[in-house]
Amino acid sequence: MMGNMQMMKQLQKMQAEMARVQEELGTRTVEAAAGGGVVVVTVSGHLEVKAVKIDPAAIDPDDHTMLEDLVTAAMNDGIKKAQTMTADAMAKITGGLKIPGLM
Repeated sequence: MMGNMQMMKQLQKMQAEMARVQEELGTRTVEAAAGGGVVVVTVSGHLEVKAVKIDPAAIDPDDHTMLEDLVTAAMNDGIKKAQTMTADAMAKITGGLKIPGLM
């Protein structure tokens, strides 16, 4: 009985810490670039795109598909980096335990 109470307290503490980290992740960002840095995106830990910067030299009216590809690549890389940042932050709390629905 006493062991169950202690375990419940530990789980509640972990849950509170996870909520705190989730909130903090909304303020943390990662950057990803494509095309040697001509396209740079900033993505939050909540997987929200916060900014997209495009070097004017990358804008070629005759080749818009290249720019579209660069934006897509930068955004996909930014999302992967943000997911890794989030997974790493949560792993510190859970000790690497995979909790369904956490991510």
